[in-house]
Amino acid sequence: MAAPTVRRVRFWAGRSALRRRSSAFEAVRRPVSSNCRSLASRPCFAPACTHCEPGAARMTARIINGKAIADAIRAGVAAQAAALACQPGLAVVLVGDDPASAVYVRAKDRAANATGIAAQTLHLPADTSQDDLLAEIARLNADPAVDGILVQLPLPQQIDPVAVQEAMDPAKDVDGFHPLNVGRLVAGRECLAPCTPLGVMRLLRGGGTVLDGARVLVLGRSVLVGRPLVAMLLAADATVTVAHSHTRDLPEACRHAEVLIVAAGRPELVRGNWVRPGATVIDVGVNRLPSGKLVGDVAFDECAVVAGAITPVPGGVGPMTIACLLSNTLTAAVRRRE
Repeated sequence: MAAPTVRRVRFWAGRSALRRRSSAFEAVRRPVSSNCRSLASRPCFAPACTHCEPGAARMTARIINGKAIADAIRAGVAAQAAALACQPGLAVVLVGDDPASAVYVRAKDRAANATGIAAQTLHLPADTSQDDLLAEIARLNADPAVDGILVQLPLPQQIDPVAVQEAMDPAKDVDGFHPLNVGRLVAGRECLAPCTPLGVMRLLRGGGTVLDGARVLVLGRSVLVGRPLVAMLLAADATVTVAHSHTRDLPEACRHAEVLIVAAGRPELVRGNWVRPGATVIDVGVNRLPSGKLVGDVAFDECAVVAGAITPVPGGVGPMTIACLLSNTLTAAVRRRE
């Protein structure tokens, strides 16, 4: 009679152990944070989430201060501009009355004048025809006092932005979007490069990120940021992957990147569990939520406890764009006088 009793004890003991293991597994899988989207095998590192093992190490990212790096670039531009025999000139063309564009143009005008660059703004009415705008660009192309020309986007519907870019003198195209400059960039030749991608590269360099051989993922393939940035990264000997809205298993692709650059145009798309621990994260996006809060394409609070270095929004890539516009204007002025 003892043998069945022993078997029953073992049977119930086995079931108890199974229940204990199942409860423990469920406890691990049940996240407290509503933002946690990871599996039990991949901690999300969200600060308010018990999904990760209690007491697990939390990584605090170093903030890459775009404003400080941009200020240093502006100071360098001011010093070099003062040493030139002629004052560099920048012409900004604004068509229409878009409020955001007007703010950007005023900021560029103030920044240029503060660094010793003679800035002028040509404000044209919203109903300006394409022919009239092209005529103004031809006039600026021929003006010896103008070293750099920038046409503020977006343009009214009746104007083709590609035609405007192609009409600009490539030597004065400080936005870097003329086909000749784009081709030179891809070929690795001297050119005026687009300001935002150039700003990202200077942020990485200023933040101490080593690109030689690094696995870099660029999330976004726009002609304004993603594509020119890929060419610059390849020139820096990085190993580059491009991801976009059609990429399969986008979070997993991001997790492999040692450097993650996000220019997707979607607020807080990249979550904490998308980021490889210790990676450098550059957030190019600027989005305003219905609440009025300004955020990037990266969920900053989540990613900052996983990444090794990260840019904030605002104060990251934004200040670099204007600083690189000024730098391009100075470069154009020097090259035109050589």
